[in-house]
Amino acid sequence: MGQLQAGIIPVTAFQQNCTILFDSDDKRGVLIDPGGDNDQVLHAIQSNGIIIEAIWLTHGHIDHAAGAMDMKEALAVDIVGPHEADRFLLESLEEKALQYGISGNVRNCTPDRWLSDGDTVSFGDHLFEVLHCPGHAPGHVVYYNKKAKFAHVGDVLFNGSVGRTDLPGGDHAVLINSITTKLLPLGDDIGFICGHGPGGRFGEERRTNPFLNE
Repeated sequence: MGQLQAGIIPVTAFQQNCTILFDSDDKRGVLIDPGGDNDQVLHAIQSNGIIIEAIWLTHGHIDHAAGAMDMKEALAVDIVGPHEADRFLLESLEEKALQYGISGNVRNCTPDRWLSDGDTVSFGDHLFEVLHCPGHAPGHVVYYNKKAKFAHVGDVLFNGSVGRTDLPGGDHAVLINSITTKLLPLGDDIGFICGHGPGGRFGEERRTNPFLNE
């Protein structure tokens, strides 16, 4: 098997980092957080010859999951994750779209598999540990690949910031606990992709992120 590679497609007005993780040799991989602009995402998948084996969700907010059901049907794959604590968010995506004035094919989402802390998911030889990291959303999960020293952290941690906690189910103290007890102990050299904006490394966030040094 080849190296783990990632392609990022910022989608919708939220500029959410819809992410394609794939193997550099056989081009098989997964799609993480299809929040919308599905035609653009499908074009990226097809033009690069990627074979998507599953859709992984980090959490149930509309900017991360609004396009999941349509993409499931377009790609004929299962939706995996997040933790079941986000069921209420995924069941209210259409309602949220009306509240936010979002047009397009927003559909409530029913995952084929819920995830729990300590589960594993994989494609090819690329194995990811599932870390349940609530705070931004109660069912938020992080996907961690120990071999590649890489994590997809969704909206838990950002470059220089952390996830917002003023949405239903959010809790700032719980979020900081998730970061400091689940993510930072993995090591300073862990690189990450987040749900919005540029990624980084855990060590730099530990040293300089103002929300982790309050």
